[in-house]
Amino acid sequence: MKSLLKLSVFGSIGAAAVRSGDARLHAHHSAPVCGNDASTLSLSDPPYDNYFYSDCNVAAQAVVTSPLPASNLSIIGPRLIVAWPAGNSGICTFFTPQNGANGTLSIEMVNSTAGQPLGPVYTAASNSSAPPSVGVQGVLRFNASATLTLPILGSIRTIRDFVEGPSLLQPEIQDAIQFTAHDDGSALLQRTWLDNVTSTALTFTPYPNGTDTKVTISNRTLAFPAGDYLFSASLNYPQLAALQPGSVLNAASSNLTTSQPDQTTALSFLSYSEKLLAGAWRFLTYFGRDSMISALLLEPVLSSGEGSAMEAVIGAVLERVNRTDGSVCHEETIGDYATWTNLQDNISSNAMVCDYKMVDSDYFLPVLMQKYFLDNPVGQTRAASFFNTSAGSINAVNQNLTWGQLALINAERIMRLAGPFAQNQTTENLIHLKDGQVVGQWRDSNYGIGGGRIPYDVNTALVPAALRSIALLAEKGLYPNQTQWATLAPQYAQTWEDKTLSFFEVTIPQSKAQDLVASYKNASSFAGPDQSASITTDVVFHALALDGYNNLSQVAVMNTDDCFRHLLLNTTNDTQLTAFLNNSATNIRRTFPAGLMTSAGMLVANPAFGEDAVYAQNWTTGAYHGTVVWSWQLAMMAKGLEMQLGRCDLTSNFTASGRGHKSQRAIPAIPSFCGDDTVYWNVRAAYNELWDSIERNEDQLSGEVWSWVWRDGGFQVTPLGVLPPPGGGSQTESDIRQLWSLTFLAVTRNEAYN
Repeated sequence: MKSLLKLSVFGSIGAAAVRSGDARLHAHHSAPVCGNDASTLSLSDPPYDNYFYSDCNVAAQAVVTSPLPASNLSIIGPRLIVAWPAGNSGICTFFTPQNGANGTLSIEMVNSTAGQPLGPVYTAASNSSAPPSVGVQGVLRFNASATLTLPILGSIRTIRDFVEGPSLLQPEIQDAIQFTAHDDGSALLQRTWLDNVTSTALTFTPYPNGTDTKVTISNRTLAFPAGDYLFSASLNYPQLAALQPGSVLNAASSNLTTSQPDQTTALSFLSYSEKLLAGAWRFLTYFGRDSMISALLLEPVLSSGEGSAMEAVIGAVLERVNRTDGSVCHEETIGDYATWTNLQDNISSNAMVCDYKMVDSDYFLPVLMQKYFLDNPVGQTRAASFFNTSAGSINAVNQNLTWGQLALINAERIMRLAGPFAQNQTTENLIHLKDGQVVGQWRDSNYGIGGGRIPYDVNTALVPAALRSIALLAEKGLYPNQTQWATLAPQYAQTWEDKTLSFFEVTIPQSKAQDLVASYKNASSFAGPDQSASITTDVVFHALALDGYNNLSQVAVMNTDDCFRHLLLNTTNDTQLTAFLNNSATNIRRTFPAGLMTSAGMLVANPAFGEDAVYAQNWTTGAYHGTVVWSWQLAMMAKGLEMQLGRCDLTSNFTASGRGHKSQRAIPAIPSFCGDDTVYWNVRAAYNELWDSIERNEDQLSGEVWSWVWRDGGFQVTPLGVLPPPGGGSQTESDIRQLWSLTFLAVTRNEAYN
């Protein structure tokens, strides 16, 4: 990925538009004057070009997809997407060549008086109490005559159902699109939402104004002669209140806006007073897990206090907690898709809908609350006021409760679910996915954890970490009338820390492990070396989950989810800790398929040690959670290893890069692994080799996920979306900017361990 343009200022666009004489460029002429310059960002990850625009009136992203000569044309075709954080709304249009063969049509965004390349659209509503129509405009260039074959107007979720699913389109949504041709050669696509109030519009006008070219309409398609066209995309849905870069970061980290303008601009685009958004373009809304993991890693640089980024994250989570059982909302459904979802249940309502199917999100909340309200000096002063905030302003079903009461309901859930295993350590008492669900933690694709019912990360790291935090929060009185948790929760936590790993441990004798990687090379058609010679000991790792597909008792996929335990726990069982760290470090250091490391980055999954054919078939370079690289997992693993190495230092209440807050709690005893030179230096080597890989792939780090191909004797980075998924079907493309992938703003290499 590379930045096409650095930050641009659009102060002169309005004047340029007026001078141009094009009436459609006047759409923003009546817009309120913004106190700050517009923020823009242009990023390329071929075949995808991404453009961001935000000012005080609108925030939007445009994505132009144009096939490359080597593109798989069954997956990649010409496409324009415009996405708004407001309502998680979007427009998607697909194009084909009118006359040439598939793959001959290319489209691109070009600079113009309309924008560099994007400019704002603003039309005031006739009713002063109604929201204006806002959006973006720019100029698209077609190298040949084209046909717009399919438009989708409304929700990003509707677009994703088509792009990522089995090409689902809902007639009540699609049939509502109106096609209108104008005398000046332009064409308008417009759809009124299911709420019968909001409208999305997309106009294409030959550019520059006055040319003889016309856009024509036939059978709900648009025809374009080769040339340039001004597009204008807008909707009249209330916009979110954005946090500017200066208010997203704390004062000590304000220099990041100049040293890392790309990342801080992206962070600002995803940051709002109500919530932080998960990613652009596919996840421009609240995701509980994503925002909490991001806040945990970004806390050293995020703003604190009233109206801050930290409080936006925690407040958004508490606002959406299920008041009945304490579950944390994984994803909110809002806007047009919320209306459609409610209608499927015979409910006529535009109210948001929360998805509570995940089991991992519940456990991050107490950990983040501890991080902010106990460990952060500003947060310590904010607890009473914050927890007294009335809920229900966003999620109406939580009216008549406070955020503090919802935090208590969540903690009660965790204590209730943790109790049985604390008393009786059986598989049945571990945390399972919810009934009827095939996903429940961050690897939330069909084969993310191989159909497993009992996830590794939740049971071995998240539950005990949440219990430790509940104990500390209870000790400080933040859970009224539950002071007994200060002693009970640590007892539970100790059992979960010490007794869960053994359920997931996979040990493969050296000779068998060598045979398995050789077999995997053949089964997967991996063109590189099998690296079997690097396996000089038994291979030990922890299964992704228990009770998987194909009657697998353990889903024996080597993985990176050790990072949760590294980051969130300071375990005290020295024998277990020493072995765990040593095996984790060894697996990181070995090159795939013997381990997790590649020159493209550390892979989140390695199926080479699974004996069933299902492993090589389903954890592939084209799978969303397959043999691919996720940026935030790199950050969490790097930070987690640093935290464990820090325990070997008498000043282990260290802060990474001097940008954190020192803990005021007593320094614990130094673990035994610190005195074992073999293990200590293995962990330290893993830390540095991981950072070497991170630094080699710096251009990828702000994106969501990327993959690789073996070419020219090495692992070559390639976008996930251009590779076929396992089993055929639709591919999942990566977001160009993902909230938790921006955590390298705070996670930096600790040179003390170099």
